[in-house]
Amino acid sequence: MSNQRMHQPPSQEAILRAVASSTAIETGQRIADIEAKLRSGDSHLPQVSLAALSRPAQPAQR
Repeated sequence: MSNQRMHQPPSQEAILRAVASSTAIETGQRIADIEAKLRSGDSHLPQVSLAALSRPAQPAQR
């Protein structure tokens, strides 16, 4: 019997935090400020949003 864990996709909150922290590193802005902007939906590109994982990602077909 294998000791595999069930994989759970990251929550929307975890994705938002990862995007904010990565952007903060790149731009020198505060994480909290970037998170607030992402949550507010105030963007100069309103047609672009964070990815939402509705189903597990499938491996690329070769």
